[in-house]
Amino acid sequence: FSDPFINRQRANDFIQADTRLEAIPQDRIRKRIKTHQERQREICEDYRPCENYAFQHGYAAAYRHYFGRRRTK
Repeated sequence: FSDPFINRQRANDFIQADTRLEAIPQDRIRKRIKTHQERQREICEDYRPCENYAFQHGYAAAYRHYFGRRRTK
């Protein structure tokens, strides 16, 4: 009979780190470049009415509501 629970010291043994040489620089680039949704959320957070709308309807809907349609003459 084996114990179904894993020992704390061995809990992460099944996870293997990416040891490739390019893995670390790619991870830094991935953290530096923001996704489209992150940029939209930050824009919405800076504009108070958009942020209030986002609490009720979500940031994607709030961004579309306030910034989605471009007002042109």
